[in-house]
Amino acid sequence: MEWKPDRNNKKPIYKQIVEYIEQGISLGLFPADSLLPSERKLAQELDVNRSTIVAAYEELKSLGIVERKKGSGTRVSTDIWGISHKRIPNWGRYVEDGSFLPNLPLVQQIRSEVQNRKLINLASGELSPSLMPNDQFRNILSSQPFIENLGYDHPQGNELLRETITSHVKQFKNIETTASSILITSGAQQALHLIVECLLKPGDAVAIEDPSYCYSLPIFQSAGLRTFLLPVDKDGINPEDLLSLHKKHRIRMVFLNPDHQNPTGTVLHLSRRKRILELSIELGIPLVEDDPYSLTSYNGEVNPTLKSMDYNENVLYISSLSKIVASGLRIGWIIGPEQVIQRLADAKQQVDFGHSVFPQWVANEFLGSEYFTTHIDTIRAQLELRKHTITSSLREFLGNKVEFFTPAGGIHLWCKIDPSINEYLILNESMKNGIAFVPGSILGSQKGYIRFTFGRGEPDDIRKGILRFADALENIQ
Repeated sequence: MEWKPDRNNKKPIYKQIVEYIEQGISLGLFPADSLLPSERKLAQELDVNRSTIVAAYEELKSLGIVERKKGSGTRVSTDIWGISHKRIPNWGRYVEDGSFLPNLPLVQQIRSEVQNRKLINLASGELSPSLMPNDQFRNILSSQPFIENLGYDHPQGNELLRETITSHVKQFKNIETTASSILITSGAQQALHLIVECLLKPGDAVAIEDPSYCYSLPIFQSAGLRTFLLPVDKDGINPEDLLSLHKKHRIRMVFLNPDHQNPTGTVLHLSRRKRILELSIELGIPLVEDDPYSLTSYNGEVNPTLKSMDYNENVLYISSLSKIVASGLRIGWIIGPEQVIQRLADAKQQVDFGHSVFPQWVANEFLGSEYFTTHIDTIRAQLELRKHTITSSLREFLGNKVEFFTPAGGIHLWCKIDPSINEYLILNESMKNGIAFVPGSILGSQKGYIRFTFGRGEPDDIRKGILRFADALENIQ
């Protein structure tokens, strides 16, 4: 405690202590229902007699500011009406009691360390700034006058952008849709939130991949959903696992990332895609297809999406520009039945009155131009280079200490290490060495895995990062 009573002040010391604690309560330093220091401890901290603290606490009690119980200590009242006549909410309890759950502590720690320290970032799922089309955006901004209306736009998003997305998904992914079946969202994450909040209810059972990005999201628990896991192998999930889960738990919705899956990098086999669609039709289970990476296939071949094979409107299709253009643009979209899209659009409007006009305009100009195709070709080549850099570095510096599946696209490498290694220990040691990654327990149920993301780093940094990881691993063994 930094504050000390002023012994030159004519006001009695116990009165100064009373005022200090009152002010601390008003500022939230001592929340309602929090336990104040014991008489002995506070006396030591302030270098005063214990009797002075007793007098101060008794004064606070007489004002109704604290409650004192023998054996339980002195606690700030839950119903504070002090001299200032201000009632202080217990913000700590509000923070803990909210229904919208926070990110996992380990996720928060990684994010904080990456933001506050100069680490080699093999954790964040985004592109390197050098891979973002900054020059193309500058050309668009300098050559195309912005003459759009700056008022509220259509609840589903800018109509021109939705028309452009209609052409885009037809050209690149063979998906037939209309502008009225598209909702513009703030990236894929908002799309997932809207689906969970609007189309499901507490107690519903949903199936997610194991491991998967969905595994790390608290949105399912916040919504009161029951989540069941579909193991991912080298060909994606096994459709018969879905059938088995549905028989036991009546699955209401399935969340899948079929192409260059996060974190495994696997591609759902075509035969399995067909079988999953058959089960969806047979059982009436909606599929949510999250597709951030299909256009990053290094050889340029894009697999048939579930949506492109969906003739019964069983699939809600999510994609975005975050992983292939610029994460900060915050442009994503959902394609689905019109009645669903209208429901989700209504919810989005309640939250933010629709998407921002300016990024939609920029996205429309870029997505509908020749810039986009050139950019995608560049991204594919550069991501393949980074993939080669990280895999060759792992083989060079770690040899048989790590196993991994080599992806044919995307930005993630799922690595298996000795399961007896404490992943928190290796993460902390690695961050001390200046390298960040994501422990496998954040993304799945199996032990002994970590995820390196190579889209964010430059090749030289990726190589340095793996060397630092190898040194950290050596230090803890």
